[in-house]
Amino acid sequence: MKVLLVLPAYNEEETIVRTVKQIRDQEFPTGLEVDYVVVNDGSFDRTEALCQENNIPCISLVQNLGIGGAVQSGYLYASLMGFDAAVQFDGDGQHDIRSLPALLAPIARGEADFTVGSRFVEKGASGFQSTFMRRLGISYLSFIIRLLTGEQVADVTSGYRAAGRKALEYLAQDYPVDYPEPESLVMLHKQGFRVREIPVNMFQREGGQSSIHSLKSAYYMIKVTIAVLCAAMRKGGKSHGAAAAD
Repeated sequence: MKVLLVLPAYNEEETIVRTVKQIRDQEFPTGLEVDYVVVNDGSFDRTEALCQENNIPCISLVQNLGIGGAVQSGYLYASLMGFDAAVQFDGDGQHDIRSLPALLAPIARGEADFTVGSRFVEKGASGFQSTFMRRLGISYLSFIIRLLTGEQVADVTSGYRAAGRKALEYLAQDYPVDYPEPESLVMLHKQGFRVREIPVNMFQREGGQSSIHSLKSAYYMIKVTIAVLCAAMRKGGKSHGAAAAD
């Protein structure tokens, strides 16, 4: 299974080299071929220079597109290069590379098309589950998505996510810009993709700034709710689950 780790990075000079070193040092199970690429999202710090100095594969966007545009660029690259799966893996040191095999396992077995790494299904070894106010906001969004789709995903804003071949091809062509994590879950459901939530370990950010700045603010929550409702009202497509399982 050929897997591409997509590392969206916006001003991650404090952490990007250390994060890539953890990937390079990790030993993966036999049959799991893991590659990686940094998507430099218009950073104005030394993120791009550090990638060049340390021989880190890097796609540099000419301007800041936001987390949605950066991740979609990675999906498009993975699709064009023929990878079997693509994994969003933050460049800020928050995601535990040791959880990668577990995140990919349901896709490799043909049981899921897309997996979400969750802090809330089981408590990870680090014990990190974010602040109370952020967890409250996440629980609200989880409730809204369950009402719209009938599916329960506890960690709807998790950026540690894996897409199998058919899902990544779809997301490479159609990916939300403003609130990609919760919106994309609704979109995948509408398209008939099978989504599973997998317990993973996460850490507190080691540097940089989160792409979700104000999860606890009412204004942010209203905007996300509207975006998710709009995603739910979009026309759905044919089921992809059976084809993915073949």
